[in-house]
Amino acid sequence: MPKDFLAGVADEYDCVVIGGGLAGLTSANILGRAGHRVLLLEQHYKLGGLATWFRRPGGHIFDISLHGFPYGMLKSCRRYWGDEIADCIVQLKNIRFDNPMFSLTTTFNREDFTKLLTSRFGIAEERVKAFFDTARGMNFYDDQATTTGQLFEKFFPGREDVVRLLMEPITYANGSTLEDPAITYGIVFSNFMAKGVFIYEGGTDDLVTKMGRELKKNGVDARINCDVTKILTGPHRVEGVVVNGKVIRCRSVVSNSNLRNTIFNLVGEEAFDPQFVSDARAVRLNNSSTQVYMALKPGETVDESTGDLLFCSTAPLFRTDLLLSKNITSRTFSFYYPRTRPTGKERYAIVSSTNANWSDWANLSDEEYAASKQDLIETTLNALEKYVPNCRDKIEHVEAATPKTFHHYTQHQLGASFGTKFEGLAVSRALPQQIAGLYHAGSVGIIMSGWLGAINYGVIVANEVDAKLCGNTVVV
Repeated sequence: MPKDFLAGVADEYDCVVIGGGLAGLTSANILGRAGHRVLLLEQHYKLGGLATWFRRPGGHIFDISLHGFPYGMLKSCRRYWGDEIADCIVQLKNIRFDNPMFSLTTTFNREDFTKLLTSRFGIAEERVKAFFDTARGMNFYDDQATTTGQLFEKFFPGREDVVRLLMEPITYANGSTLEDPAITYGIVFSNFMAKGVFIYEGGTDDLVTKMGRELKKNGVDARINCDVTKILTGPHRVEGVVVNGKVIRCRSVVSNSNLRNTIFNLVGEEAFDPQFVSDARAVRLNNSSTQVYMALKPGETVDESTGDLLFCSTAPLFRTDLLLSKNITSRTFSFYYPRTRPTGKERYAIVSSTNANWSDWANLSDEEYAASKQDLIETTLNALEKYVPNCRDKIEHVEAATPKTFHHYTQHQLGASFGTKFEGLAVSRALPQQIAGLYHAGSVGIIMSGWLGAINYGVIVANEVDAKLCGNTVVV
């Protein structure tokens, strides 16, 4: 008899959270800590969403995707998840760039970038300061007409090398392109520039385990292998959800599913006003990515001078279409040293990440798909050889993930790694005005993406749900 993953579940809760990504986990934890009855439902067999992990024979553990986030992550985790998790967040100080335009190493903060831009790239200090101050002053309510490309042209006209230095890591962090609104770049860039790039030391296996313990301590009923197929609504309000064929009643729902999936599949457009439906249909999904996971043989090492994060490219110029091309020229390598995942075993791992289009992978035959994955692996190893000589002899296990992989495991539409484009933020925020008690938290608008964006959006939504459940007015 198959296991009943809903055994012992209650018939009704104050809030049901759909999806166990970082936004959903954080919303559930805050609401549970506030004393509400919370049920968290995750369709996968692990919590974490794209912030989770997998294990392979030989004791090899991989984080699903590369993780680098601003200092604000430490502050948010300390406040909303506790010291045990926050104390594991450490700075990465060896960030490398290598491309036909320049090769350099940076600690990736404002002071070091200012030094690089003035001394190495010959930019006047007052212009650098003006650029940083402009990025720092951006907020959600700024003009959306100015693109990131136009922002760069204003401060660094004709300087493709400067654009590459300032843009490549942010594209890695949240999928931004030169064509996106400047504020989607400026806010994220200035957050990183505050104190640099940080990572969770211990790996996502340790993080998710600790988050699970914290959820349990705060009374959250967290269930895996529980696929929500419908959000039930009455006249303009939430009534419950259907999960694994069972109806569970609730006063509110926080969906950590993809925004478009939430509106058009879990609820259905007939429940919303026509203008809202029109706005939701106009929301564009963000791009996806590919990953190549590589584990070294026991006893094999990588010198730490290789770097923590390495942004490498063979493309002569920085171009969005090149970043997304299946003919890969730009890769981000993340190096996991024993200190990165201190498990007691001296293990080294390397993960390569590239931006990608769903359309390049979705319609391949089984044979074409297998061949394309193998080609992805081989070309990645070829690129890695420059930085880790004889890498093929050192590697014990290698495999690849594609947009189809992420779609399969996360159910994100088109395998979108960063949710939706900027217009998704307004639609996400407007859900409770359409259906009382219905909220969305997740990767929307590029700004609200990545670890820090997901957690902070989960915080914002949890506070709104708490105010609704308690009958209070939210003060923004």
